[in-house]
Amino acid sequence: MKDAFLTLGRGVGQVMFQNNALSGLLMLAGILLNSWQMALLAIAGNVVSTLTACLSGYSREDIRNGLYGFNGTLVGIAIGVFMPVSVASFSLLVAGACLSAWIARLFSLQRRVPGFTAPFILSVWILLAACRGMMPSLLLPSGNAVTAQSLSFLQAFCLNIGQVMFQGNTVLAGVLFLLGIMVNSRINGFYAALGAGLSIPFALLLGVDDAVLNAGLMGYNGVLCAIALGDKTWKGGAWATVAVLLSVLLQIGGMKWGITTLTAPFVVAVWIVAGCRAGWKNRNRN
Repeated sequence: MKDAFLTLGRGVGQVMFQNNALSGLLMLAGILLNSWQMALLAIAGNVVSTLTACLSGYSREDIRNGLYGFNGTLVGIAIGVFMPVSVASFSLLVAGACLSAWIARLFSLQRRVPGFTAPFILSVWILLAACRGMMPSLLLPSGNAVTAQSLSFLQAFCLNIGQVMFQGNTVLAGVLFLLGIMVNSRINGFYAALGAGLSIPFALLLGVDDAVLNAGLMGYNGVLCAIALGDKTWKGGAWATVAVLLSVLLQIGGMKWGITTLTAPFVVAVWIVAGCRAGWKNRNRN
């Protein structure tokens, strides 16, 4: 029972690269502060994807480390964001969480690009496409409209962190997420704050509305980019900064094209920057 609890916690914490059950518990508490339903859906997605990995015979160590749970966690929360809770939507949650585990396994079989949250993105895109084509009534109305408001840096900063897991209604979720990161790694906490903070002035320079910034929609990908690439060296900080800025550009482009971006700007930005970094290292060796 203890091992199962720890695996669940790590599966939440790994959304932000934290292989720590306490980190996951703090993040789950942040979700609970915003919505008890989303917290339950996060747990359900985590459990389903983890069980799928167990039944599929995947690496026990990877399962214990939450590597098959975090994408399912995000799938579960996404169901609550895009659909009303019902038997039909819960069935889709189970299907999407299972699919995320299988896609994660496919990524683990190659070493060219890390999967990150791509299994979650692909699973939710498939679910949304299926719903739009066959069950459009199952989807909630789009909530893209925002009212004019003045920029609140603190709100934008906290929600940039909270929106990594769709938590855009309370700044406390972002605070608990950041605390969850810092109890495991202060350097990761620093980079999470860097990603959340740097995206705000950059998006302002690009003419993004204050209301969009206040909603945390411009920085959550940057938070993940900074944690993924940042380290204790100045080069790591430089590459992380480039990825953060690129993720903002990709998010703006995706929103203008009407794409449900999820965390795709983070994944694509890190893939591009990691590829450039590898090319730079090879060039210097030669």
